Amino acid sequence: MTAVLFDFSGTLFRVESTDSWLRGTLAASAIRLAEAEVTAAARALEAAGALPGGGDPARVPAELADAWQIRDQSAELHRAAYTGVSRQVTLPDPTLHDALYDRHMNPDAWAPYPDAVEVLRTLRERGIPVGVVSNIGWDLRPVFRAHGLDPYVDVYVLSYEHGIQKPDPRLFATACEALGADPRRTLMVGDDRRADGGATALGCGVHFVDHLPVTDRPDGLRPVLDLVS
Repeated sequence: MTAVLFDFSGTLFRVESTDSWLRGTLAASAIRLAEAEVTAAARALEAAGALPGGGDPARVPAELADAWQIRDQSAELHRAAYTGVSRQVTLPDPTLHDALYDRHMNPDAWAPYPDAVEVLRTLRERGIPVGVVSNIGWDLRPVFRAHGLDPYVDVYVLSYEHGIQKPDPRLFATACEALGADPRRTLMVGDDRRADGGATALGCGVHFVDHLPVTDRPDGLRPVLDLVS
């Protein structure tokens, strides 16, 4: 393999916990809740799967089903889908739903996996081009810049900027073309076997990692270094 594509959420970065997400949103607002209210709201949001990047909800409300399937094709759809899921939870102030969505785009809401910098830096030192291919509805580049990973990424291919989402092979093809890479000698690294596995349609190799908290996956990316030349 002579080029590597990485997924974002659950692969290079992990979003904060639902409890931290809610508390961070409240801290940036004028809304004050009792501790019992915060705990109850965080549990309800967690049960609903409302945190973007935290994993798919166990159940998507019927009225959101169509938008949910294509949520990563535009910024508008992404916001509508996730705030729609969030609104299944009654919060003391309805403005919190949009504030929560805004919070998850803040670089402070994301942490790189412990070995992400090491792996990306080593690939750069070896002259291996790197792309990030993500199903997402917002610009994640500031997250990479804030955490010092941006210098190691050559191209970002984000679903909402192209109106297509993984597993559509066109998204991976766009990344390979931007890198000048042969898909048959390109490795896709991700945590979603269906979405990231779409790269195999082009002949790409695929390596999967587990979508775990950063403290539970200290070296899940290091095997990538053994798979590239």
